[in-house]
Amino acid sequence: MKKIALVLIPLIIFLGCSKMNSSEMKNEEEIINSDKYSVATLAGGCFWCIETPFENLDGVAAVISGYSGGTEENPTYQQVSSGKTKHVESVQVYFDPDIVSYTEILDLYWKQFDPTDEGGSFYDRGYQYSSAIFYHDNYQKEIAEASKTELEKSGMFSKNIVTRVEEFKNFYKAEEYHQDYYLKEPTHYKKYREGSGRDAFIASVWESDKARTSKNKADLKEKLTELQYYVTQENGTERAFQNEYWDNNEKGIYVDVVSGEVLFSSTDKFKSGTGWPSFTKPVDIRNVKKVVDDSMGMARVEVRSKSGDSHLGHVFNDGPQPTNLRYCVNSASLKFIKYDELKENGYEDYVYLFN
Repeated sequence: MKKIALVLIPLIIFLGCSKMNSSEMKNEEEIINSDKYSVATLAGGCFWCIETPFENLDGVAAVISGYSGGTEENPTYQQVSSGKTKHVESVQVYFDPDIVSYTEILDLYWKQFDPTDEGGSFYDRGYQYSSAIFYHDNYQKEIAEASKTELEKSGMFSKNIVTRVEEFKNFYKAEEYHQDYYLKEPTHYKKYREGSGRDAFIASVWESDKARTSKNKADLKEKLTELQYYVTQENGTERAFQNEYWDNNEKGIYVDVVSGEVLFSSTDKFKSGTGWPSFTKPVDIRNVKKVVDDSMGMARVEVRSKSGDSHLGHVFNDGPQPTNLRYCVNSASLKFIKYDELKENGYEDYVYLFN
């Protein structure tokens, strides 16, 4: 971590702001011990910065900062940060696989640090800040290795990806003042992220300004067809096998018809036999949000676009590997951009999906 954090430690402990109340502790224990949730153990430099992106991700129940990979039992922050152990700063993400898949968890993980940096990450140097995916079973191992290979082939980086894929051995929860640090010390956390260069790196490699601001209802009625408005704004459903993209096999991306934000790629599209476009995962999990929909007398997970807030469809856990998810999406919610037309439409940043 960084020296200023050591100065803050006594004050934080003295003020008692690191303590969890009994209900919070009980809730965390229930999540950890529940069969409902799967766990991903990930390292990518400062655990403050790897913890935060997953905190509000749909389907994630808890994110815990700690130490993984070494042989020493119950290490302290001082021991790990000084390089006296073989542990690395890590997080454990407890997630509901019916809502968000391990593949989607890794997609978000890769976009939080520099996977080509052997010495650590940004301000944090040394083995204890190196990156690793600790798989819990053969399924996670297969997904992690495939995810790394896919990123290597994408051409996003000029140097080799050095992130390790290792079998999970242990995880020791870090001291309480490290948990949810972005909430306890928001000013310092923000300054650290900005000063470390992490945010600048993420923006230069991953982020783009393709998401448009959604317009008001009156404007949308003018812009959209009657069916597009019914589906995106009134949570409607179009007819199966009688929609624009259910059997589209062209190479390209699918964007929100309202906001233009990138949602899905033809590389993740598959034939589900349902009569609607089906995908194993979004291009970027941050561009979609998921809410429980019980309008039909049964609990389903609705999928909406993040920026445009358009109703897209629903996600089910009967899809193919690697995610086992099926994003069943209405064609009326989408606009298809052909691969050859990405650049002229301002989506050249997504050419890498097809390399």
